Amino acid sequence: MSTPPLGGAGMPPGAFSGPQAQAAREVNTASLCRIGQETVQDIVFRTMEIFQLLRNMQLPNGVTYHTGTYQDRLGKLQEHLRQLSILFRKLRLVYDKCNENCAGLDPVPIEQLIPYVEEDGSKHDDRGAASQLRFASEEKREILEVNKKLKQKNQQLKQIMDQLRNLIWDINAMLAMRN
Repeated sequence: MSTPPLGGAGMPPGAFSGPQAQAAREVNTASLCRIGQETVQDIVFRTMEIFQLLRNMQLPNGVTYHTGTYQDRLGKLQEHLRQLSILFRKLRLVYDKCNENCAGLDPVPIEQLIPYVEEDGSKHDDRGAASQLRFASEEKREILEVNKKLKQKNQQLKQIMDQLRNLIWDINAMLAMRN
């Protein structure tokens, strides 16, 4: 008495017809962009290979050449061109699918993506921006107060150093007079 194998081993591809297969078919826009990027890289690579093949081919200028080598290189060139055509079709499909997925999205203005404070403040009337502005102004006020206290302390230290310098000068003068 044997039990049938559980999913995977011995199952033909496409045997799953549930939510897993449907999830595999539905691809999000980010993965489509990644696929498009890889396709563009493949296109560039194939194009470079085509130019390499063309550079190595001899021109038909009446010089005798090996027909087998020529036919081999011509076959490679045609194969690369065919693959390049397939890659461009794949890229077009990815591009169309990305546009289809993004068609319902509203474009976000750049001004909303970059946080900044306007001079008139007319565009940012929401409470979040007002609270952030209030917090920033309080923080700036605190920093100015700390800077002011720091300058006062620096002035006091400078006065103490000047007094010490004068005291040392007087002590050295008295010692010089005694000797």
